[in-house]
Amino acid sequence: MSKISPTIQMVLKEYPRLAAIERLRMNGRPGVKTVSNAVVSIRRLCQIGEISTDEPFATFTRKRLLTVLDRARSEGLQPVTIWSYLYALRLVFARWTRPYYADLKWQIPPVELPSCLRQAPRYVRPDSAVLAKVKEWYRSLEGRPDGREWALATLMLEFAMRNGDAASLRWADFRTKGESVFLCYTPHKTSLSSQRRVAWPVHPEIWERFCAYRESGSQRSKRGGWEKNAARNAQLVVPCADDVYVRLNRELRSLKIFTGSKACYELRKICIDHVYQKFGAEMASSISGDDIRTMMRYYADPAQPNIGNVRILDLL
Repeated sequence: MSKISPTIQMVLKEYPRLAAIERLRMNGRPGVKTVSNAVVSIRRLCQIGEISTDEPFATFTRKRLLTVLDRARSEGLQPVTIWSYLYALRLVFARWTRPYYADLKWQIPPVELPSCLRQAPRYVRPDSAVLAKVKEWYRSLEGRPDGREWALATLMLEFAMRNGDAASLRWADFRTKGESVFLCYTPHKTSLSSQRRVAWPVHPEIWERFCAYRESGSQRSKRGGWEKNAARNAQLVVPCADDVYVRLNRELRSLKIFTGSKACYELRKICIDHVYQKFGAEMASSISGDDIRTMMRYYADPAQPNIGNVRILDLL
């Protein structure tokens, strides 16, 4: 049987199916979100470059991708966003895919990616004016009719949770030990790698507010899927969280507190950076669920000192 040159559409259709098979074999890897993001990113590349998905996948040559990059630049996309789209092409050619593609008799030449700066810029601590706006905005959430807004913002600002982890958090993840309450969960992003688990104490006032929020029933959503999944949603701290996340994102940008597309994510960074300032890198790594190297680059600003005048001679 002769080799087949698959179209972009064929690859995008088969890749998730093959990944699901591989996931059974490799204990959850590649992750569902990783695979779906890869498909979305490649479709976005096609959209930017005006490439039909009926074209052969081999159309992604280095020269063609440079044209896509030029179009992305004209659209004002950030370099780290552009790289994330390009990186998706590598994901569909990960080592595990090779035997599956061979079984399908596919012949696809290796994709040569243009060189790109792969790392996002280092985290820079917001100035005092921005932090004051964040504090004022957060306090304004407490009196709102939809208590989910306060709950989601609290999980990100006080506990450094990613939005996806906050959306899947259950009331059972709050654990009582003696008279103390701890928030215990494994971040999805590290669940398949370091498997770092976060166990962070909940301040009594915050826990009291969470209990009042739960008792009030204000977490109930009018979204259509609520009744269908009522039993599951009743277990979630922030049911139907996606719409709340979009709403808060839009609000933070409209108030010009943050300007990026992931405005709410800045709350997580503020939390980690302040734990770093107050308690050091180890504790900041503990609440973030990331290793210290990652935390120090993307979630803390060690370039700004957080201590007063120090004379080393006096410490000797």
